Amino acid sequence: MKVIAFVMLLVTGLEFRVSSFECASQSSSKLETSSSNLSQILNLKSVISNQLHAIHVSVSEINYSEKDKALQISSRIFIDDLELAIRSKLNNPELDLLHPPTGQTIDLLVSDYLTDHLKFKLDNKPVKIHYLGHEIEDLAIICYIEIESVKKFKTLEVYNSVIQEIHNDQSNLVHITYKGPVKSFRLMKEKPSDIFKVETKQKS
Repeated sequence: MKVIAFVMLLVTGLEFRVSSFECASQSSSKLETSSSNLSQILNLKSVISNQLHAIHVSVSEINYSEKDKALQISSRIFIDDLELAIRSKLNNPELDLLHPPTGQTIDLLVSDYLTDHLKFKLDNKPVKIHYLGHEIEDLAIICYIEIESVKKFKTLEVYNSVIQEIHNDQSNLVHITYKGPVKSFRLMKEKPSDIFKVETKQKS
């Protein structure tokens, strides 16, 4: 069930950008949407189906809006994994994330958790993130975040340790679109951060 949901998560949420999974061991790689990605998805599903352990993964998209001068971020996380992580953080093993107790909301619980586990630096300076809200999509929760007042930058450092305190094999895939081709990297527990560098055009 979770394997199928993971494949669908990539299909619907990443517009067939599955090539990143195959080259995720590299710090960054170019991703291009093409019809060949469909076969990659099927191959990926076949490979994953042969795994004996559960899939522990999240997928984050970071896009720059020239109009809003902001980095707009969506992060897809499996609900059951996030619930386990928040239960551990609050020391509340009975917590139901989708039906939180009185005085709490899903957004309060999730935003508080992400504050500790999802951080960004622009040109080596920490920036504040604004949690906008969430949507539920099948077995995943999609969290919407924004970094405001971004005009330009040379480097973007992403720290994403979501769920890694719960599952040692948690992979957090990150896709960045900023004035050029999509770049991708995978963040693991042993290396939960990486740096995206803006490519400068060579003068001829």
